[in-house]
Amino acid sequence: MSLDKENPLRAEKRRKLHELKEKGVNPFPYSFERTLNATEARKRFEGLGPGENRPDKFKMAGRILTKRPMGKAAFFTFQDQEGTFQGYLKTQELSEKDRLAFEYLDIGDIVGLSGFIFRTQKGELSIHCEGFEMLCKTLEPLPEKYHGLADVELRYRYRHLDLIMNPETRKVFQMRSRVVSLMRQFLDARGFLEVETPILQPIYGGAAATPFTTHHKALDMKLYMKISPELYLKRLIVGGFDKVYDLNRCFRNEGIDRSHNPEFTMLEWYEAYTDYNYQMKQFEEIISYIAKEIKGSYKFEYQGKEIDFTTPWRRLTMIDAIKEFGGLNVDEMSESQIAEECKKRGCEKKHTNKGEWIAELFDLTAEAHLWNPVFITDHPKEISPLTKKHRERDDLVERFEPFAAGMEIGNSYSELNDPEDQRERLEAQDEIRQSVKDSEAHPLDEDFLHAIDVGMPPTGGVGIGVERIVMIMTDQPSIRDIIFFPTMKHKND
Repeated sequence: MSLDKENPLRAEKRRKLHELKEKGVNPFPYSFERTLNATEARKRFEGLGPGENRPDKFKMAGRILTKRPMGKAAFFTFQDQEGTFQGYLKTQELSEKDRLAFEYLDIGDIVGLSGFIFRTQKGELSIHCEGFEMLCKTLEPLPEKYHGLADVELRYRYRHLDLIMNPETRKVFQMRSRVVSLMRQFLDARGFLEVETPILQPIYGGAAATPFTTHHKALDMKLYMKISPELYLKRLIVGGFDKVYDLNRCFRNEGIDRSHNPEFTMLEWYEAYTDYNYQMKQFEEIISYIAKEIKGSYKFEYQGKEIDFTTPWRRLTMIDAIKEFGGLNVDEMSESQIAEECKKRGCEKKHTNKGEWIAELFDLTAEAHLWNPVFITDHPKEISPLTKKHRERDDLVERFEPFAAGMEIGNSYSELNDPEDQRERLEAQDEIRQSVKDSEAHPLDEDFLHAIDVGMPPTGGVGIGVERIVMIMTDQPSIRDIIFFPTMKHKND
């Protein structure tokens, strides 16, 4: 690219880069040994009064955000992972090489600083630079600092700029990491073993979802990207591990909205000798534990409205939820009547059985009303092919989905371990998949069925949508706000 065709700001930065090199300054050194960051500096020297300093020498580094020359001196602000800090220098105190680095400095450049910490007369902690090194001479200008990066689409596409210009974005992702760490701590403390399951699978399963497909050249075979780790984790229970979990990436070829992204993080665990009643209690305990650790309380605001994670959470069957919020008793309705009610509410889907229509009617009538955490229990048998039959009703299964803030945040079963029943249900699913070309129906997985034939103890399994928990804990309206790099169309499309 020739300079005359380049953005004037980029052209000017490129000119400075070339001149620095010509003057013998390497603007891209290999390393810089930092000994202090912004947070450590504020904690260590909070007792300094105006005009006071300490003689100890430190090295700090970061990206330049502001620059305020004052004759032969200058103040500037730089940013590291921990926050912003102020720098001060007098050009006559610097070596010739360091003076050149400062002379050619632009907003956005990354620098290394050597000196002592003092507090200005106006009360700002600062590093008085005795050394000033260019660590990365940048070409792309940062967005104007008073407006930051406000365009939502640009924030998602250029997350690196979002993180630089919007400190609150960094805090959200730091909190996301904390949520994931707390999940591990909770399960590890209860004796669970963290495991890994394949991302590339010869047969997909464990959820009602359309998979992404790929092709393995060496084996000349079609592979599917993981939609769920369930069938592999159950094999580990069969193999003798009583408590296992997988914090894993899942991939589902589905639409994108405020709570869905094709690539997402799932926490899934399985525990032998338990059922869905036991796991209901454990589910509310782990989420309430996270809420207390992150928010300091079980009650806090999400999107301007209080939400309360105090245990125990409400339990409500799917059929009773439809009665409460939709005024309909599906036990007294035929499949066609339920389908008609769904169509009245704008549903254009084509379902193959009564259970699917009941689940659809629940989505249409009840889901949006479920603000405080609630367990929706006892789902239709037809939509739950991996779940034990309900102890009291043959048309239902022992399954719950927890909801909060108007969205599903997890899923759990009393896991089906009757090998004949399991085969029968998966064969029925496979028939649906092939006859009506339903890509979300479960294919027949003979290796999984072999494991169930070997024998799986009574087991309770749980899946948690990690992003949705993070959305609530960080008060973010969209899943795209808490995924570093959400799926987006190519900018040239």
